[in-house]
Amino acid sequence: MKVGLLIPQGWKYEYNGWDPAAAWARTLELARQSEELGFESEWVFDHFHTVPDPLDEITFESFTTLTAMAMVTSRVRLGHMVICTGFRNPAVVAKLASTLDVVSGGRFEVGIGGGWKEDEWLAYGYGFPPIGDRLGALRDALEIITRMLAPGHATYEGKYASVKDAINVPKGIQKPRPPIVVGGNGPEVTFRLAARFADELNLVFIGTEKAAELMKIARQRCEEIGRDPATLRLSLYCADEDSRTPGEQRVDFIGRCAEIGLDRLVAFPTVDQPTREAQAAFAADCRAAGVTLAD
Repeated sequence: MKVGLLIPQGWKYEYNGWDPAAAWARTLELARQSEELGFESEWVFDHFHTVPDPLDEITFESFTTLTAMAMVTSRVRLGHMVICTGFRNPAVVAKLASTLDVVSGGRFEVGIGGGWKEDEWLAYGYGFPPIGDRLGALRDALEIITRMLAPGHATYEGKYASVKDAINVPKGIQKPRPPIVVGGNGPEVTFRLAARFADELNLVFIGTEKAAELMKIARQRCEEIGRDPATLRLSLYCADEDSRTPGEQRVDFIGRCAEIGLDRLVAFPTVDQPTREAQAAFAADCRAAGVTLAD
């Protein structure tokens, strides 16, 4: 099992009261250290307002943050947990993704989901469509992004988004394209979208027992369309309470994640304390759980 970290950007209050320049310096410092500690990947949120309550506090923009992280690292994979479909035209997302793949030397992963945080949708003028429309928009976005990252021009006419003879050059470095990660726990719609379009399904904020149950359903969704289930990677962005406290309980949780067959665990051990010490302690607990980190 691979292990990735969320890198602080302020969304969960970790930079409340900080000077923006000091917070930005800490974000880059922890991105560098995460790679040094041997973690496989680094992730950021795609949000505009803090959570759970929208406060007048720092939340760094996601694509800008990832671009800077790409410049101070050389090995780790980089991506979103996850891009909110409603915030950007999907063809522009594909352009951003392919450029970031080049900038990072072929390390970018396109994590994307339907979106949920109503207050920021409304505040930024997007409205807040019903869940069925948000998932319909996600389907159109996946159609467009996969076509924009494929060879040639892209054409697609959808209910929520369209492209016509769209050019996207460069396509990125990775072949056949940067990996696509669909995020969400919905077995009826989200899992079927992942089976059709994605390289990875990322489950969110559930325990290992529930994750094991949903992993079986995700594999069934692949079988339904004749896809080899082994070709869809399965990952978990774990609840903060499972990763925030060092020690035996966290070691046991990490071990259980490996035992159920997750391909990747993503955690946010610096959610309360954005410090080098918090990241180093999490690395130690990963190794104590039998997880191999990079040298």
